[in-house]
Amino acid sequence: MRADCARCFGLCCVALPFTASADFARDKPAGRPCSHLRTDFGCGIHSRLRREGYRGCTVYDCFGAGQKVSQVTFAGRDWREEPGTAGEMFAVLPVMRHLHELLRHLAEALTLPAAAPVHGALRAAAERVERLTLAPAAELAALDVTPHRDAVNSLLLRASRLVRAAAPGGRGGRRDHRGADLMGARLRGADLRGASLRGALLVAADLSAADLSGADLRTADLIGADLRGADLRGADLTGSLFLTRAQLESARGDAATRLPAGLGRPAHW
Repeated sequence: MRADCARCFGLCCVALPFTASADFARDKPAGRPCSHLRTDFGCGIHSRLRREGYRGCTVYDCFGAGQKVSQVTFAGRDWREEPGTAGEMFAVLPVMRHLHELLRHLAEALTLPAAAPVHGALRAAAERVERLTLAPAAELAALDVTPHRDAVNSLLLRASRLVRAAAPGGRGGRRDHRGADLMGARLRGADLRGASLRGALLVAADLSAADLSGADLRTADLIGADLRGADLRGADLTGSLFLTRAQLESARGDAATRLPAGLGRPAHW
């Protein structure tokens, strides 16, 4: 469930729209190649995206959907050599990304010993979603992901509650900040073990970012939490649930920030 850009046809650089903002230096409509996309589908400014005003590119993660669409759905046929595939290929990408994100979270849940009571259901769900990713392009482009996402999310929530219930003081939801507006919140050094921060807004508010520096976020559920600009310096995120690379890339951290295994430290920290 990791992006392998060398096996992708630069799909995110073409299919997705950009809007001139703090995240993108200029507008780009969906379906038009970014001006920095090279003929080999690599990015001409990859090593300096943030300096060039393309911070949004650094926080995007397709969870491996790009290479799946390129190499499996379209069997290695690229949109430049076969322009007739372009429209359908670009329509399939966001659908595949949603499915791969679900697979990524299901895979993590299956590694959690405390979630063993739902492992059987999680495995069955992963098999169903994987089958969907192998559907023909036309079926994928027309797929309504919502019911599949809702079914998986229900299982992930059950897994999360089991894990958080085992956390010191967690009790499976005693500290429930699900969907809470925590913009600019002062949570420095807070013990958030076992807390639910699902979908919480921890994004910077004006010049005041949520301060999670030194916070203990072990076994905290961070699925969908908006961490843009959040201060994670010195925070302990080992064992946090459903944290993604994109969330880390959007936040601020340092060498003292402790991360879950498998998630590298962002280069800009």
